[in-house]
Amino acid sequence: MQMGRKQGPISMWPSGDLTIARLRGIDPWPRPTGQLLHKWQPLDQEHLGRGSAMKMLRNMLQERCEKPRENPSDFFDYVIEELKKEGTILTEAIALDLMFALLFASFETTSLSLTLAIKFLSDNPSVLKRLTEEHEAILRNREDADSGLTWKEYKSMTYTFQFINETVRLANIAPAIFRKALRDIKYKNYIIPANWAVMVCPPAIHLNPNIYEDPLVFNPSRWEGSETTNASKNFMAFGGGMRFCIGADFSKVQTAVFLHSLVTKYRREEISGGNILRTPGLQFPNGYHVKLKKKEI
Repeated sequence: MQMGRKQGPISMWPSGDLTIARLRGIDPWPRPTGQLLHKWQPLDQEHLGRGSAMKMLRNMLQERCEKPRENPSDFFDYVIEELKKEGTILTEAIALDLMFALLFASFETTSLSLTLAIKFLSDNPSVLKRLTEEHEAILRNREDADSGLTWKEYKSMTYTFQFINETVRLANIAPAIFRKALRDIKYKNYIIPANWAVMVCPPAIHLNPNIYEDPLVFNPSRWEGSETTNASKNFMAFGGGMRFCIGADFSKVQTAVFLHSLVTKYRREEISGGNILRTPGLQFPNGYHVKLKKKEI
């Protein structure tokens, strides 16, 4: 391969240093221009966590197919209903992959983000005070005190959005994002061959002091006046491009509603845990135990 070849498209934003990975293996060490990374065979998937989970889901799906319910009541039922439709594009393999993805995307990500949000509120009294004031103002301005949260009220949560952005910036729930080079691409002194994978590391951007001042400090106010609410080359909490997280807006609504209830209805007291470990994903190795007590009105 020669340097200077025409740069082709890649489905990602070129920002910061990239870790180049072959589709069948990853090598973190930089190589001279044109030098291929060594090959290695992936481990047998059945010995990995994903293989065990997929086997369990496959057994559950087969059991439901053999003993269908009269009234659909959960996602499994609706998947089976769709599989039985004539002309459906859904296959059993696609359905199993979808269910596996939802197990992680709909639970692990949100639960970790909410746990970290509670931790940040406990560690930052001034942030808690400002967030509480915003949500108590929403309650005071309601014509009907017993009404639920409205879309208009949700859209008015200016500081809450800043809090959410800062939380997911530091959470880095997805520590790596993979994209595929559609053609040979010249990047600095390297060539990324067509069909190779590129691993983008969002924490390398979110914790970069050249992009964010005091990047390890939790500071929601850094987002004041910012239009960055979804994705940019400097903010990839929900990925980006055509494969931008489909649940990004839903997760923000879910987080905002949770915070609204938490700061207006409950007081919190830390019991134990709360230590944060990144390997590289976010973990609470000792858990995080908090006692909630309903506020007296």
